[in-house]
Amino acid sequence: MRVAVLSDVHGNLPALDAVLADLAGERVGLVVSGGDVCAGPMPAEALGRLVALSETLPMLWVMGNADREVIGAWDGSLPEDRDDPAARAAHFAAARLDRRARDLLASFAVSLAADGVRYCHGSPRSDTEILTAASSRRRVDAALAGTGERLVVHGHTHHQYDHGRLAGAGSVGMPYEGRAGAFWALVDHGRVELRRTAYDVEAAAAAIRASGYPDAEDLLLESLLDPIPRREALAVFEAQAEG
Repeated sequence: MRVAVLSDVHGNLPALDAVLADLAGERVGLVVSGGDVCAGPMPAEALGRLVALSETLPMLWVMGNADREVIGAWDGSLPEDRDDPAARAAHFAAARLDRRARDLLASFAVSLAADGVRYCHGSPRSDTEILTAASSRRRVDAALAGTGERLVVHGHTHHQYDHGRLAGAGSVGMPYEGRAGAFWALVDHGRVELRRTAYDVEAAAAAIRASGYPDAEDLLLESLLDPIPRREALAVFEAQAEG
């Protein structure tokens, strides 16, 4: 079975629309949403696109850490913190979602398996665990302990790689690849095909700025208009994981 993995959309609707246009030309039997759908500039619209897709293709939903934070903001259990970008994103998204959207987010699974492949956000045991292309064998083995599937595909760290048993699907809406684009993956019988969809990032930047998203410029500079080098992003993640 061919499975499309769309992770870390982060409310970037133009990027998601570009990927969905590419996906329409593929023979796919299942779509996995890899988490962190809404925390970004166009939360309701991005979630709505995936809901509409789920009406035509089977879909499985993975919970991301930002999805949990959006639920917390919606429920009132996540404090507003003007100094915390993640909290700002969560409250921005929560204010634009209705009860049905909130309940859909709450139904997402921490990890799930399909066709012999395990899908998760951070790792099978935590949606915040940091795994990257540079992670040590020790940390990878610990993260995958008890996982029986032959392949684990994750998101969270917003970059693509394929290390055999562990692969990063990349980020549709907020990539840390050192170049612009929308990054996703196709999984076919345990084999990973890493994909990049090009789209008009200048037009996307205008739409993101117009959304009122509080951290629009940071998103645009880090991922779209002047992407930070991939090696720098991985170094930051690895320092966090090892610290």
